Amino acid sequence: MHKDTKRREALLYHAKPNPGKIAVVPTKPYASQRDLSLAYSPGVAEPCLEIAKNVENVYKYTAKGNLVAVISNGTAVLGLGDIGPEASKPVMEGKGLLFKIFADIDVFDIEVDTKDIDKFVETVKNIAPTFGGINLEDIKAPESFEIERRLKEELDIPVMHDDQHGTAIISAAALLNALELSDKKIEEIKLVVSGAGSAALACSNLYLMLGVKVENIVMFDKDGVLHTNRTDLLPVQMQYAKDVEGLTLAEAMKGSDVFLGLSAPNVLTPEMLLTMNVNPIVFAMANPVPEIDYELAIATREDIIMATGRSDKPNQVNNVLGFPFIFRGALDVRATKINEEMKMAAVHALAKLAKESVPEQVNIAYGEKRLVFGKDYILPKPFDPRLITEVPPAVAKAAMESGVATAPITDWDKYREELTSRMGNDNKMVRLLINRAKTEPKRVIYTEADQLNVLKAAQIAYEEGIAIPVLLGNKEIILELKEEIGFDADVEIIDPKTKEEVERRTRFATAFWNKNERRGVTLLDAEKMMRERSYFASMMVTEGEADAMLSGYSRSYPSAIKPILQMIPKMPGVTKVATTNLMMTKRGPMFLADTAINPDPSAEELAKIALMTDRTVKMFGMQPVMAMVSFGNFGSSKEESPKKMRQAVEFLHKHHPEMIVDGEIQMDFALNQDMLKEKFPFSKLVGKKVNTLLFPNLDAANSTYKMLKELNGATSIGPIILGLEEAVHVFQLGASVDEMVNMTAVAVVDAQEKKKRKK
Repeated sequence: MHKDTKRREALLYHAKPNPGKIAVVPTKPYASQRDLSLAYSPGVAEPCLEIAKNVENVYKYTAKGNLVAVISNGTAVLGLGDIGPEASKPVMEGKGLLFKIFADIDVFDIEVDTKDIDKFVETVKNIAPTFGGINLEDIKAPESFEIERRLKEELDIPVMHDDQHGTAIISAAALLNALELSDKKIEEIKLVVSGAGSAALACSNLYLMLGVKVENIVMFDKDGVLHTNRTDLLPVQMQYAKDVEGLTLAEAMKGSDVFLGLSAPNVLTPEMLLTMNVNPIVFAMANPVPEIDYELAIATREDIIMATGRSDKPNQVNNVLGFPFIFRGALDVRATKINEEMKMAAVHALAKLAKESVPEQVNIAYGEKRLVFGKDYILPKPFDPRLITEVPPAVAKAAMESGVATAPITDWDKYREELTSRMGNDNKMVRLLINRAKTEPKRVIYTEADQLNVLKAAQIAYEEGIAIPVLLGNKEIILELKEEIGFDADVEIIDPKTKEEVERRTRFATAFWNKNERRGVTLLDAEKMMRERSYFASMMVTEGEADAMLSGYSRSYPSAIKPILQMIPKMPGVTKVATTNLMMTKRGPMFLADTAINPDPSAEELAKIALMTDRTVKMFGMQPVMAMVSFGNFGSSKEESPKKMRQAVEFLHKHHPEMIVDGEIQMDFALNQDMLKEKFPFSKLVGKKVNTLLFPNLDAANSTYKMLKELNGATSIGPIILGLEEAVHVFQLGASVDEMVNMTAVAVVDAQEKKKRKK
């Protein structure tokens, strides 16, 4: 992407439609005067009085227990350095967003305008009653060490400087697993550390607790080895100083077992790597360019076990594996601090999780047949849903056992259920979908690429590595628009009407005519069709010149899908094509079908739509739990609509007993487990969270998904076409750029799946 374009997009993202990335949202009713009188005066006096009697009641009546402050003075922001408190605010908001989406923790970001340690500490102490925990961020060393030490001593809530301890905890888990794979004992390894800042020191300190011997650690900073004759070292660095003045990094690497890099790009050479012991462990975590390139390192040593800070390489040391879940556990037992026992519990929980069988959802998200513990998988993936049910309980137990928990957990099964339910508020499906598409990008045709928004979507898909765009439309217009938006990549542009495409049009027309000559199609008809983009693009896909196709941005759905249904064959056994929409709701992802094609399907057709939807839900890595909804419940109405839903369910129960599907059922009973269990305890849906809804007709399905989208602001992906041989999909008329990017990811994943089936 052109630098100016990337800059503009980043600025627009943070500025529109509302400035910033986080907001305060009411959690109580506020519609009536009664609500407001309870929320504020006079009703609010009652909880105030209860808290005045016992300060611990603040956790009962306010949001303190789930509220963390992300606090910085802007002195060491990412790779930007000392840019000031105001300039650090976007980063702090971003950290707040990660807390929320990964662990359902609310955040206020606080930017403090002082570099004075005493003033900073005093400020944080004065505002601490507001919060359940303090996450220090982007504060330069050595001040960060003293600030954290004092706040941990003087406050009775959890405090952690994530820049230091986050990387330490994640890399320590990776180290334990790497040592197990390399069959090395931690107390015997020789460790070389490149970098002597806060993160490198925190890592080394934690490694000492795991069993690494301090005499086996050699540390370097930008001025060379930390040796005892240096006068510029901080007290926290002095314990790693050795009587080795003049020692070079290359010399230190000879016979070493582990390299820890938190320094600068390309400081570790292949020659140095070759001098390490057998099965070397290399954590090259400078970002975005590591101390040694990943491909270069693994090409140099076949026996290497390597981790980096990059998301596009195996074994990413990603702080998001730690801080959300550590604070989650600490908050849930009202810990008075985050101590070493809690950090160590997180280390062992992460290390253990990487050795357990990986859920299919995670395999699918990362495009793997089977992620399994080994050289390329020594840490869990950030999208692993088990993180929230494994790490917080481990941290909470450590807090209880070490005596810093003030609200101990007694029912651990119930606690894990509560943790699982929190993830309903965090819809990771879009990130999972896009991540999976990026594992194997496909050639995707955009039939309306001379529309600005379609071209923007294609640009994002290309630059994010989601797809390889093929742009159809007026070439001159496309080139002008590309220049306007800074899309300077050399991607294929095709105008089916031009002379340059005569040969391909003729070839496509002949192929289509040969297949349809007994269906009322003449060769002349076929030749005329091939001048139209949708027909031309469909033939590109069926002839193997592209993997997927997207159209419909500027046309009504019926007119956009007509050529597709004419050109693209159905999958074996499919008599009617259907669609489903994936809705990102507050309770989690929900699939709705059929939302776009069949006005009034029969019971048999509904059963087949259910089967196609079932396969699609599984494609997204979810276990389908399907409700066939109507205005009746299990035979309560004799009308035709509920009757056909009942018949469809009977067919599925008989011929596909493995499916989790039931009905006919009213919407509220499908979504409310308490109501369902009380009235219909026999249902196959009891005890399960419904994630798929099938409707009796197009009116109900289409209206429901659009209502969810408009009233609740639910993100919609779709309609996703079910039942075609090829990955061909249609945008909603006037779809947003984000919606089209999401549909691009759907098309790519669909193409990946169809390719597997054809093998």
